[in-house]
Amino acid sequence: MENRSLSVVAGLIALLALPVVALAADSEVDAAQQAAWQERMDKATAMQAESKARRDEADKLLDQQNILCDKKFLVNDCRNAAHREYLKTVEQTRRLSIEGKALEREVNLEQFRAREKQSEQEAPRHAAELRLRKANTAATRQATDEKIAASQAAKAKKTAEGEQRKAANAAKFQKRQADHDARVAKKLREAEQRTAEMAARGQAKEQAKADAKVQK
Repeated sequence: MENRSLSVVAGLIALLALPVVALAADSEVDAAQQAAWQERMDKATAMQAESKARRDEADKLLDQQNILCDKKFLVNDCRNAAHREYLKTVEQTRRLSIEGKALEREVNLEQFRAREKQSEQEAPRHAAELRLRKANTAATRQATDEKIAASQAAKAKKTAEGEQRKAANAAKFQKRQADHDARVAKKLREAEQRTAEMAARGQAKEQAKADAKVQK
C-alpha cells in the first residue's frame, strides 16, 4: 500500500513538471506581450489626457474670443465664427477621446481573453495539484494510521509478554512452594516414623524386662 501511494505521488509530480516547462518557454513571449499592452495602455491614457487638455484649452479660448468679439462691430458674426472653431476643436477632442477609450477597451479585452486562455491551459496543472494534495494527505493519513497500528501492536505484544512472564513466575512460585511443602511433609513423616520406632523400641525393652521378672 505504501509503495502504491508513493508511485501515485511520483506520477502526479511528473505531471506537474510538464506545464512548468511550457510556462518557462512562454515567459519571454508573455513579457513581450505585457510590454506591448502597457505601451498601448499608456498611449490610450495619453490620448484621453490630451483630449481633455485640448477641450479645456478650447473652452478657455472660446471665453477669450467672446470677450474680444464684444469689442467688435459685428459681435454675433465674431461669436459665431469663434463658436464654429470651438466646435471643430471639440469634435477633434471627442474623436481623440473615443479612440483612446476604444484602444483601452481593446487592450482590456485582449488581456481578458489571455487570462481565460491561461486559465484553460493551467486547468490540468491545477487539477494535478489538487490530486497531489489529496494523495499527500492520504499518504500522510495512511502513514499515521500505520504508525498508530504498529504502536498498538507493540503495546499489545508487550502486554502479552508481561502476562506470560507473570504466569511463568506464578507457575515457578507454585512449583517451589509445592516442592517446599513436599519436603516439609517428608521430613515430618520421617520424624514421626523415627519417633514411633523409638517408642516401639522402648516398649519392647520394657516388655522384655517385665518378661524377665516373671520368669525369675
